[in-house]
Amino acid sequence: MNKPMNRVAAAAALALSLVLLPGLSACEGQVPQARRTEPQSTATTAPEPNLTPAQEARIRKSIGAVLDQANEAKDPAGLDQRVTGPQLEIRTSELTIAQATGQLDPKTTIPTTIAQTVIPGDPGWPRSVFSITTTTQDQQSKRLLVLDQESAHENYKLWGVARLFQGAQLPKFPVATIGARMGQGDDQGLKATPVEAVRRYADLLQNPQGSKYAKEFAQDDFRTSLGTLTQVVQQGIEANKGNQSQTFTPAQGQLRVMHSSDGGDLVVARIDSVWTRQAGEGRESSPASDAEKALFGQGKPTSTMKVTYVNVIALYIPSADSHEPIRAVGAEREPIKVEAV
Repeated sequence: MNKPMNRVAAAAALALSLVLLPGLSACEGQVPQARRTEPQSTATTAPEPNLTPAQEARIRKSIGAVLDQANEAKDPAGLDQRVTGPQLEIRTSELTIAQATGQLDPKTTIPTTIAQTVIPGDPGWPRSVFSITTTTQDQQSKRLLVLDQESAHENYKLWGVARLFQGAQLPKFPVATIGARMGQGDDQGLKATPVEAVRRYADLLQNPQGSKYAKEFAQDDFRTSLGTLTQVVQQGIEANKGNQSQTFTPAQGQLRVMHSSDGGDLVVARIDSVWTRQAGEGRESSPASDAEKALFGQGKPTSTMKVTYVNVIALYIPSADSHEPIRAVGAEREPIKVEAV
């Protein structure tokens, strides 16, 4: 690789670093009830939480044991016992990379202590719990964990993890002894429905300079870091008469929603993206980071490199009558596939 492309790879690797568990017995939680088929209750009485804080702690410990075993072996086999959704793909990739590099990225750390747990009181299934960890021992930011239980006969699994931005302000939720309420993708009375807010945010990621939704969102660390990365790579690509493009697509049905005490929604959603880089002038396009190199393995480079990412985004959507914009409060981004095309 020539010197401009070396500089691009090194800078991109730096920018990429900026962008950001044996199981319990079945039926973890309260006595099973029929699956929820009607819209959730609008009653003003506080619902009884589906779990006690002690039960939530035991669930996380059980999930953590599976994660620890996989981390020690640097092998994703068995993760699906207690990991699901986007986090299963992300952690599988992280372990694959660790096999090649010899160590797990520090960002994979999930603290075992909790700053806050949001436990819903909705009857039926599926159901989710949002748990917010403390900072890590090396002072990395807090993690927002989404724990899912698909049915009364299944254990909770870790569905998603988002690293919260430094200084991010989360909305208020009922204490763990008072049940919160889960939301839906089509919740009304907000700045936008959760599904629509995620779609607009994906458009903003894809069109940072030209999205018509830009004024609806506060600026955030994820977009800033991604923009920096894109600009760094662009400089080298232009020097070699190449080009790059990124597409961002919300994954259908891959979002979890929790009502806040102030009438808004905290949404955790999956957005898939593909980053295509073409070197130009007959040059080869190479992986831009150690993670990409590990996933590419012994592949043969061509002029074009295509990298597929899973992005987990946490958005707070205020109520429709609020003067606040929609804001991202946390994110996770992980390459899961690197290929020459």
